Parts: sequence; structure tokens; C-alpha cells
Amino acid sequence: MVHNGTFTFMVLCPRKYRFPINFPKNYCGGLEKTLLTQPFPWQRTQKRIRKNFLSSSTMKKRKHCVSYTAVGVMSGTSLDGLDMALARFTETARGWKYHLIDATTVPYSPEWVTRLSEAHHHLERSLIDLHVEYGEWIGEQVKKFLDKQAVPADLIGSHGHTIIHRPEIEITVQIGDGPSIARKTGITTIYNFRHRDVSLGGQGAPLVPMGDRELFREYDACLNIGGFSNISYRKNDKRIAYDIGPANILLNKYVREHFSVPFDRNGELGRKGRPVPEMLYRLNQQIFYRQPPPKSLGREWVERNILPVINRTQATHEDILRTLYEHISDLIYFELLPFEKVLVTGGGAFNTFLVELIEEKGGRPLTLPDPLLVNYKEALVFGFLAVLRFLGRINCLASVTGAKHDNMGGFIYRV
Repeated sequence: MVHNGTFTFMVLCPRKYRFPINFPKNYCGGLEKTLLTQPFPWQRTQKRIRKNFLSSSTMKKRKHCVSYTAVGVMSGTSLDGLDMALARFTETARGWKYHLIDATTVPYSPEWVTRLSEAHHHLERSLIDLHVEYGEWIGEQVKKFLDKQAVPADLIGSHGHTIIHRPEIEITVQIGDGPSIARKTGITTIYNFRHRDVSLGGQGAPLVPMGDRELFREYDACLNIGGFSNISYRKNDKRIAYDIGPANILLNKYVREHFSVPFDRNGELGRKGRPVPEMLYRLNQQIFYRQPPPKSLGREWVERNILPVINRTQATHEDILRTLYEHISDLIYFELLPFEKVLVTGGGAFNTFLVELIEEKGGRPLTLPDPLLVNYKEALVFGFLAVLRFLGRINCLASVTGAKHDNMGGFIYRV
């Protein structure tokens, strides 16, 4: 059907989600802009949902409550698995405190690794199907996790899995349908945390620095070594944070393809090689590394800028892998120079070879916190961001993302 210069058709998906999408006459594909500019139906009804939710008896009972139990759910670019952290967040006169009750990771099956890593190639219809199916799977995993707990959860904060992140053209897409999670668990779910910030001209990432500011005030800086490494610190009474560079997204991808293992345990494979100077020079000269914050990275940047350097290098697999280690440690070491007390978390913190390289270059040891916090800090913080969004408070900082102003990220869905 043609109407006002656009073609209108109905996306085939579960009845509750059926909605028309309008495409211009010259539309030739392009899921990214469609997903950003044409909201899903539950996004259109957020005002109604939130109005009903805020007037509910549950909200009245908790109007003055400053303590919530939330499950944070995180899926990173390294595709290790789905991280879940159950924690109690309490606001006191001195600020927010947290108690990490339990956490776990559900490893992705080879099928899910393939489907998530190739999701950006999907056509619109199949991606919507994957979006809902993945949300249902997340809901099932959260329910199994909570069934083992003695403490019930008030909220779920789900980041989803990022398949497209191009904030320079105002596009960011995370799959993992929030309403499906809520229906599977019966728990209020906050999801799609990045959308509002990107619409305000921000990077939509990193989001964890809000948790750094409120929950980890005692540290000079917070370093996370995950799919990408990123850092967060206070400067002139403002929180500054940005992505440093690729980390596990490079290491895991390379060892999967060339050594047939999911990851390089303790860096044992990386130790065997020798750096390739020319390759290391080209990697370290990427323009992004010299850009001032705010800045963030995504899979697309790695594919455009890093993979071509790797593919053009004539060397053994061990030597290329070792060069990637040198590159990652160079970037992190340089960023840590101004700081004394640093909180180091993320899966890369358990890579003893990578940590050794950073320590050797920096001339001082890195102190790691409790292993549970190392592994699940990001998931923990997304539970906290959900609490802030539930309370109608700022959970995304313009000083970090470059947005027009601080904002509240995340859609609320209540069953």
C-alpha cells in the first residue's frame, strides 16, 4: 500500500508485536536506520506503561524505599556467555552501597555464538525473530538463576547483545527483547539502555561509569578488560570514561579461528610467539587512539581498521597473536600512567600473560579485587542502572558519552 509517498507493510511477528513500518519509496534495505527511527510497539506505549506502573500499589508501597534487589544481565562482544548478577542496592546518607548476592555465567552454545556474531547480516524480518527469541532465551536463563536464590528480585536490568553500534550516524541496536524477558520471569524489566543517549547525540557508551561513580568511589580509576578495554575516572568533579581499544574481541576471535579453542587460557598461546614490529606499529597508529573522549568502539570499527592489518601480516599464528597482546597492553599501560589505585575487572583480568605485560610496561603491580567482582562488575552495574531508571533518576552521564545532557536510559516493561 502506498500512502504519503511511503510503502506501508506489516511485519510478521507475534500478534502482540504486529505493527506497520513505513519505508520511503526508494527504500532498498538498511535495517539499522529502520530500527532506530521506527520504534518497536512496546517503545510506542512506554508512556502508557510507565503511567500505569507508577500508579500501581507496588510503587506506592515502595515510594520511600531506598533498597532494591536487581538482576543485571550482560552479554559482551567477546561472546563468552550471558552474565547475570543478583545484588542488593541500598541508598544511605553517604551514597549508594551494594551487596553482591550471587552471580553466574551461562556459556553460549556454538549455535548461539554463530547466530549472535552474524546477527548484523540478518534481514529485517529474521532479525526481529532473533530479537524476540533471544529475549525469551535470556528470560529462561534468568528464571533458572533466580529459582536457586533465597532472595527474590524486584527488577531486571538487561543490556542485551549489541549487533550494531555506530553512534556517529545515530545508530545503536541491542537485541534481546525486554518484554519477552519480563513475561518469562514475571519481573519488571528495564532494557534498551543506549537508545536515548544516542538520540541526544551521545555515544550511548560506556554506561558502566555511572556505577563507577556511585559504587566504587574509593578508586582513582576503574579499568575494565572485556571485549574492549575501557577506563573511567574523575576529573574536575566530572566522570570521564571512554573505550581504550579492542581486547578480548581480538584475542578470542583469533584463537577460535586459528587454534580451535574458545579463548587463550592464561595467555599460554600468546607467550609462544614473538612480536611483529611492523604489524605492531600499524596497529598502534590507529587514529581512534589519539582522539579525545568521548569515544566508543564497536565490532564494525574492528572489522574496518584492525582485521585488515592482521590479514595483511605474513607471520606465524603465534607471532600474530603475540603482537595482538603487545598492542592491547601498550594501549592499557599508557592510559593507567596517571593513576595509583585502580580497580581492574573483566575477563581479561584473568589472563595472566596480558596482566604481566601491563605490569612490566607500567613498572608496578595491578591489584585485582574478589574474583566474583572481576567477572561480574558490568552485570552488577546494569542492575544498578535499572534501579536508577526505575526511580526516575539519571543513569547516563553526558560527560562520558558526549550527549546534550545527562539522561535516563532504558525502557521499563512491567508484566
